[in-house]
Amino acid sequence: MISNIYYTILYEPFYNILVFLAHIVPGADIGISVVILTIFVRLIISPLSHKQIHTQRKMKAMEGEMTLVKKKFENDKNEQTRQIMELYKKHGVNPFSGFLLILIQIPILLALYFVFTRGIPFTTTHLYSFLTLPGQINFEFLGLIDLGAKSITMALLVGVSQYFQISLALPPSAPKKEGDSKNFGEELAKSMNTNMRYVMPVIIAFVTASFPAVVGLYWLTSNLFSIGHELIVRRKAKIISAPTPT
Repeated sequence: MISNIYYTILYEPFYNILVFLAHIVPGADIGISVVILTIFVRLIISPLSHKQIHTQRKMKAMEGEMTLVKKKFENDKNEQTRQIMELYKKHGVNPFSGFLLILIQIPILLALYFVFTRGIPFTTTHLYSFLTLPGQINFEFLGLIDLGAKSITMALLVGVSQYFQISLALPPSAPKKEGDSKNFGEELAKSMNTNMRYVMPVIIAFVTASFPAVVGLYWLTSNLFSIGHELIVRRKAKIISAPTPT
C-alpha cells in the first residue's frame, strides 16, 4: 500500500517528466534531460533550502551571544538550555528546520535514484497513457560521458563539487587563540566539521563511482545548484548589509 502511494506520488511523476524531456531535448540526450529534471526538483524545494541557508547565517551571527550564555550558565544546564532557546526565539531561529529539509528530501532523492537506476532504459510499465516512449535515447552526455556505465571522471567531479558545497555550507572554523582552554563540545564540533569538509566528499566520490554515471550527474547538478544558491544568498546579504552612501 505504502509502496503504491510512493510510486504514484513521486516515482511515476519524475519518471514521466524524464520521458517527456527526452522527447523534447535535441538529440534525445538523457544527460540534458536529467540536468533539467534535477533543476526542476531543486527549484521546487528551494524555498526550504533558502530558509535553511538563512537559518545557518543567523546562527553564525549569534555565535558570540551563544558562547556568553554557555559560559555564564555552565554550571546550570537547565537554565543554559532555557536561555539558549530564548536566544533562538529572539533571533527568529528554528534550530530544527534543517531536519525538516532532510526529511522532505530523502523520499525525493530515493524516487530520483530509482528513476535513474531502474527506469532507464524506459519501459511502458509506469508510463502515463498520454505519453509515448522516445524512439532513440542518447546516453553519451554531451558526447563525453556514457551515463549508462560507471565513470571515474563523474565520481571525481561529484567529489570536488561536494567539497565546495560543504565548505560553503559549513561555518569557518574559529582560530584557536593562545591560552584558550579546550572545550570538549567545541573540539567535537571542529572534528565533525573537518570530517564533513574533507572525508565526506571522498566517501561520496567512492559511492558515486559504484553507480552508473547518470546518478553522478544528478548529484553533480544538485551540488552545483546548491553552490549557486548559496553564493546568490551571500551576495544579496552583502548588498543589504552594505552601508548606504550619504
